[in-house]
Amino acid sequence: MSLLTVREVTPLTPRMTRVTFTGDGLADLGTWPDQQLKLLFPKPGGTALVSEDTDTGTWYLAYLAIPEEARPWMRSFTVRALAGGVLTVDFVLHGDHGPAARWAATAKPGDVIGRFGPSRDYARPLGSAGLLVFAGDETALPAIGSLLEILAPEQDFLAFVEVEDPAEEQDLPGVRWVHRSAGEDLVSVVTQVEVPVSVWVWLGGEASAVRLLRRHFVDLGVSKEDIEFAGYWRRALTQDDAPTADDLAEAQERTAALNE
Repeated sequence: MSLLTVREVTPLTPRMTRVTFTGDGLADLGTWPDQQLKLLFPKPGGTALVSEDTDTGTWYLAYLAIPEEARPWMRSFTVRALAGGVLTVDFVLHGDHGPAARWAATAKPGDVIGRFGPSRDYARPLGSAGLLVFAGDETALPAIGSLLEILAPEQDFLAFVEVEDPAEEQDLPGVRWVHRSAGEDLVSVVTQVEVPVSVWVWLGGEASAVRLLRRHFVDLGVSKEDIEFAGYWRRALTQDDAPTADDLAEAQERTAALNE
């Protein structure tokens, strides 16, 4: 792992802020669709540095060996952009509900956090279907935004993003914005849209919504191999809480897909 230093903080919407980082090793990383990484936020009086080992198993054991009161909080994020040795990550600001949001709300140039990844071992290519479908909430917006930006101009796509209200919309042409303030929800909107069976689907966001949408597309006849999915968060639970049975089932399916 290595450390990241904040270079710039830019508010995007009332509930999302963009942070750019510099750090060792960033210039050597390539880019691929939907890059995932772990960010580590130091606890008061603690450090974000766990181990300089790059082996996942060794590094994670070192992380667990740190006493809990000093162990940095670890959260998963999607790379919004990576170019010229500068890493961009977008943070959802949802009050005092989690260490990442608390950190991002007061982040300033010079602040330091930890980084593990992204790793090309987990890279998955975009689908090659005639129609691509993307759906997620604001936690998936950085991933969806980065994916839409690499599509060929002639590629047909549908994109749905659930946010609180119109103030949370970003400049992403072609997105169907779903507003909770208007009584809309992602699952209801997406499941009302007719799509062909020969489609490739990307889903991300709240875990139960992702599972419902995945089941919807499977029931339509879309092959499971043509559905990328990730539950980014769980209602009333954090990444520090034990996984549920549904979480474990999802992890097994995702691992099986990566090993195909």
